[in-house]
Amino acid sequence: MSAFLDALWQHAFLQHALVAGLLASVACGLVGTYVVVRRIGFLAGGIAHSVLGGMGAALFFGGDPMFGALVAALVSALLIGWVSLHGREREDTLIGAVWAVGMAAGVLFISRTPGYNVDLMSYLFGDILMVGNVELWLMLGADLLLLALVGLLYRQFLAVSFDEEFARLRGLPVTLLHLLLLSLVAVTVVLLIRVVGLILVIALLTLPAAIAGQYVQTLGRMMALAVLLGTLLTASGLALSYGPDLPTGATIILLSGAVYLLSTLLGVPLARALGKRRAGA
Repeated sequence: MSAFLDALWQHAFLQHALVAGLLASVACGLVGTYVVVRRIGFLAGGIAHSVLGGMGAALFFGGDPMFGALVAALVSALLIGWVSLHGREREDTLIGAVWAVGMAAGVLFISRTPGYNVDLMSYLFGDILMVGNVELWLMLGADLLLLALVGLLYRQFLAVSFDEEFARLRGLPVTLLHLLLLSLVAVTVVLLIRVVGLILVIALLTLPAAIAGQYVQTLGRMMALAVLLGTLLTASGLALSYGPDLPTGATIILLSGAVYLLSTLLGVPLARALGKRRAGA
């Protein structure tokens, strides 16, 4: 750990990686909480894996792969969201198709990109150590957008997340809010590509929020705790991977998974026991 801290003061790429992890944690805490509460992890996975098709197409036509990723994520979010609302019997099939077709199209586009030897592994598993200043500013802008939308529509998202029928009776535009929420998931997925990659993005999106949900009852507190946990997990994963030169994204996810399992096996029963003891007292 001391070697990592010494290197952190000396190397700008480590500082950028740490800041990228912190910015990603904000998005994970805000949007991941809705994904966990609404139990749409599989739906979010379909959005995430369709992104490779957009990245591959952008590279093939000489564009910015991250712009292609954002377009593909938003299109997939709107398509899957509309079907999930109006044709639930086909939802699983569509998500699986979008998931597979997006990945396959991305691989084909990348393989046929003339004169461009792209590192496919960096897209699939992330490369947080290569995050630059421009990407950090873009991540900050996206975080501010997410914070603004979640703050303005907190009560509306809360109603839609827990009781769609009640929200509809109150006159809320449930379809619009659902599609907007999935669009926020799409933006968050694109933010996380450089941190942990397409394959692992759903784990980072959901695990901090899932851990937080084991200890707090309100949506706002769950978001705050998820942001804090995401920050600790990404920073710790970065530090643990530095010394032995391990893949940072995979290390972050393994650490997150271990903390989730430990919390589920030990932390939750202990919290319940303490709660019962206090209630009895």
